[in-house]
Amino acid sequence: MKRSTLITKLDRIFSKYIRLRATDYHGYGECFTCGKRKHWKEVDAGHFQSRGKYSVRWDEDNVQFQCKGCNMKNGGQQYVFGKNLDARFGEGTADRLVSAGHKTQKFATFELEEMVEKYNKLVREMLE
Repeated sequence: MKRSTLITKLDRIFSKYIRLRATDYHGYGECFTCGKRKHWKEVDAGHFQSRGKYSVRWDEDNVQFQCKGCNMKNGGQQYVFGKNLDARFGEGTADRLVSAGHKTQKFATFELEEMVEKYNKLVREMLE
C-alpha cells in the first residue's frame, strides 16, 4: 500500500475514533469548544495543533469532537480549545502540544499500519 493511501486510511479511522469516543449511547456528544450537542456523523475531529504537524496529527489529546462551525468557520477556536485542553487534561497540556507540534516526526510505514489496526479495533468495539 502506498504511504499516502495509508495516511488517508489512518486519518479516516482516527477521525471516526475521536468522534465516537466523545459520544453517549445514542451517538451524541458535546463540541469541545462551544458545547453544542451534535451527532458524531455531523462533527469533525478538530485539531488544536494543525494536521500538518505530523508529530501531533494523531495525538489523542490534540484532536477532539468539534462542531463544524467551531472547526471550519471559526478557525478551530484555538484559544478556547487550548483553555479547555488545560481544564480537562491538566495545566500545561496546550503548551505541551504546541511544543510537540514544533518537532519533526516521520512515522515508519509499520507504525502507521499499527495505528490503523489499533483504531480499527477500538472503533469496532465502540460500535458493538
